[in-house]
Amino acid sequence: MSQEVGATPEAYLQYLAQGGIRPQTVREQLRTQIGWSQLVGGRFQGRARVSRSAVEAAVRQANEAATKKQYLVGEIYIEAARVGGQQAAMNGATQLVAQMVQGAPFQNVAQQFSSAPSATRGGDAGWIAEGTVQPALQQALDQLAPGQLSRPIPVEGGVYIIYMRDKRDGASASLVSMKQVMVELPETAGEAEVAAATQRLEAIRGQLTCDNILTRARSEQGLLGADLGEADVQNLAPQFQQVARSSEIGTISSPVRTPLGVHLLAVCGRRVGGTEAPDARVVENQLFRQTLATLGRRYMRDLREDALIEYKN
Repeated sequence: MSQEVGATPEAYLQYLAQGGIRPQTVREQLRTQIGWSQLVGGRFQGRARVSRSAVEAAVRQANEAATKKQYLVGEIYIEAARVGGQQAAMNGATQLVAQMVQGAPFQNVAQQFSSAPSATRGGDAGWIAEGTVQPALQQALDQLAPGQLSRPIPVEGGVYIIYMRDKRDGASASLVSMKQVMVELPETAGEAEVAAATQRLEAIRGQLTCDNILTRARSEQGLLGADLGEADVQNLAPQFQQVARSSEIGTISSPVRTPLGVHLLAVCGRRVGGTEAPDARVVENQLFRQTLATLGRRYMRDLREDALIEYKN
């Protein structure tokens, strides 16, 4: 904890003591957090295992998100149900912001007060892609500069506090794997020829997949098929770029006219090139932690319900 704020352990404890926090209180809190993590891990580790299909789906989502603007954030979430309502959550968040403005470390406040799964990591929510959060949070992400702390942000069910650690634009290299089937036509072909080629391709489009498109092209006279391989979207022909950017993986495009002919394009894969490319092992570990945190919150809820004492006259 002292390393996170750039101080020695002794100086850090002195700083906490100046704020009225006794070292023994800190140790007891940490002991409780560690014990709870060990309990949840031992109880739910088997149920938190992540399937291969879930990892592959998450990698695909990460590849899609990596082309968008991204924000490295810390988060504190005050859950209204746990503090007595939305107004109480707002009041509590306002007090926490005031304490952090006066110097209280964000990581420590998150560990002590946040209800988000990231609380065990000092509020570290990692990189968040543009458009993947609620509108109120997205507005704050757009407005905050690196190093800035947000005001309390009310959302349904609670209040967020966001600390903007860094920002970056999306990855420059968006790589897409494509295949095509086409009817060859010169640029000077008449409207009737283009319409006939378009009608022929539309007739077979619903039957095509990434797996059979080349076989189908080779089996019919007048059709040409090609595996376009993997390429940076920016390097594709202008007519192909829109399909490469917007089509879902595994879909077949509508007929596309180019100077070479009329094409059907199959988008068979998409990933990010360069250092931002997501690693499957890292994604698996993230999913495991998220699942374990969710199971831990449910377990805590059940324990609270079991511990409820009712007084009856």
